[in-house]
Amino acid sequence: MHDISIISMIFSAALALTCLFLILSPLFKWDTYLHLGSKNQDLASTKEALLTTLNEIEFEYKMDKISPADYKNLKRQYEIEIASIMKEEEIISGTTDKDLMAEVEKEIEEQMKSYKSKRRDEK
Repeated sequence: MHDISIISMIFSAALALTCLFLILSPLFKWDTYLHLGSKNQDLASTKEALLTTLNEIEFEYKMDKISPADYKNLKRQYEIEIASIMKEEEIISGTTDKDLMAEVEKEIEEQMKSYKSKRRDEK
């Protein structure tokens, strides 16, 4: 009987800690660790919305609902915003790609060195 109470106390403590973690975790800012991913997703959704709006503006222009001057101004404005988002995406992905490429190149060099040393040992 004494063993059951110890096991139930351990289980109850684990359950209480899990519940406490689940209740308190939204209060902490976990998104700071995931900032890069969310920023990239925000940029992608913003770019998609701008491209959709640009498409709608073009459609309205072809349907003669807006004047050519308004069409040119709106098109230029949205194209500038889309271009800036694309540059920002390129910067974000460029730094990630550079880090990844550096790791890959380092691993390739290590593999080549180990391969060369094995070949020397065989001769």
